[in-house]
Amino acid sequence: MNKTFPETFLWGGALAANQCEGAWDVDGKGPSLLDHTTGLTGKYKDLHEMNHGRRLTEVIDTANNYYPCHDAIDFYHHYKDDIKLFAEMGFKALRTSINWSRIFPKGDEDKPNEKGLEFYDNVFDELLKYGIEPVITISHFEMPMHLIKKYGGWRDRKLIDFYINYCGVIFHRYKEKVKYWMTYNELNHLHDNPLHAGNVVVYEGENSLEITYQASHYLFVAAAKATALCHEIIPDAKMGCMLSLSTIYSSTCDPKDEFATFQLKQDHYYFSDVFIRGKYPGYSKREMEKEGITIKMEDGDLELIKENTAEFLAFSYYRSTTHKAGSTTFKDSGGVLGIKNPYLDTTAWGWQIDPIGLRYVLNEMWDRYQIPLFIVENGLGFEDKISEDGVIHDDYRIDYIKQHLLEIYNAIEDGVDVMGYLYWAPIDMISNSTGQMKKRYGFIYVDKHDDGTGTYERSKKESFEWYKEVIHTAGKSLLNK
Repeated sequence: MNKTFPETFLWGGALAANQCEGAWDVDGKGPSLLDHTTGLTGKYKDLHEMNHGRRLTEVIDTANNYYPCHDAIDFYHHYKDDIKLFAEMGFKALRTSINWSRIFPKGDEDKPNEKGLEFYDNVFDELLKYGIEPVITISHFEMPMHLIKKYGGWRDRKLIDFYINYCGVIFHRYKEKVKYWMTYNELNHLHDNPLHAGNVVVYEGENSLEITYQASHYLFVAAAKATALCHEIIPDAKMGCMLSLSTIYSSTCDPKDEFATFQLKQDHYYFSDVFIRGKYPGYSKREMEKEGITIKMEDGDLELIKENTAEFLAFSYYRSTTHKAGSTTFKDSGGVLGIKNPYLDTTAWGWQIDPIGLRYVLNEMWDRYQIPLFIVENGLGFEDKISEDGVIHDDYRIDYIKQHLLEIYNAIEDGVDVMGYLYWAPIDMISNSTGQMKKRYGFIYVDKHDDGTGTYERSKKESFEWYKEVIHTAGKSLLNK
């Protein structure tokens, strides 16, 4: 009997507005957090002040600084050609995000920017023309900078109203075009990277944990309100949560290491537990009591969270890490990645390749929540080189994806409900963790470089035709060999 993935499986790719669109100040768009962020190039290559080693500047100074997201790969003006290439590969779905500051330039206005709304109308129409389902993240690290400066981001409860106003506008506008929504991106990095991952300002001398716990409550309330509003406006839509779930192993079988690793994983479960189970878990309550933290709530908050839970769990998976009791080396995806696992290969950026870890995560999350799981990020960043024949022979990327897809299939055979696989990223674009172009993920090469030069010309890598065949055969090309 031939093996195959489910007929409903959503094959495709994933992007983020701030990493691909460019056009940072075009057609009324306001500056976002990442528009103030420099890359790891030029004079800032050795600075590691904040934001995954990238530097946040108070005032945008393009004369002296390079801001990678300002131009990115100019998807804003190339989206038709790029989507045509995605369609050629046979994509069933494309995940991307809406840039909040393109719709509300400052974030706290009453009326939206029509030009911004028109852009996403055009993008979604182009996707639907080819039968590609839009999967949309409402907020993906790109909060309007005005909300950061004036309110401190999500540390202020006023952000709930601004976010819901934004959600109402896009739900009404795109109710006939978008059926899959996600509230935030990788929110479970809020505690270890408040500004970048959670758009939360923590001022010098403050208790970061206290500020981020309070901010997480506002984010939970906003997500619940957004979910209720989405169901009211788009009854057939699905609202999910999105987290980073690259798994963590204990570095030894010492019970102290095992339990410390378990507790570290709970720091990440905290977000999915509230989003999906609709209540604060006991372990988070204990930590707050231990730290003397009391979350300020309003009447009805807990009921809202309980009644409006996520309908699917979307997540990113790139690698696994290891942890030891007392270790301070574990950071998020842009920092030091725990203790090296001797059983795994490592990329040039220090990420250890672990396909079986993806099967582990899928089974772990399915057993914990019993709701559909959606892999909306998985990929290999590599400094691709153009060969003498003019082609990028990225067999390393093909092998990476193949091994992960095989483990996804194994998880499906285990009984896990997997909605789909959206590869990050189908086209080269700015790396979130480093701000670099040379850390390339795509099936499609973009002639853009870390110094800002390039023609933006697109060309297919060897992996393009390989992934096209995988989708065309619903996985038979790799399962039945």
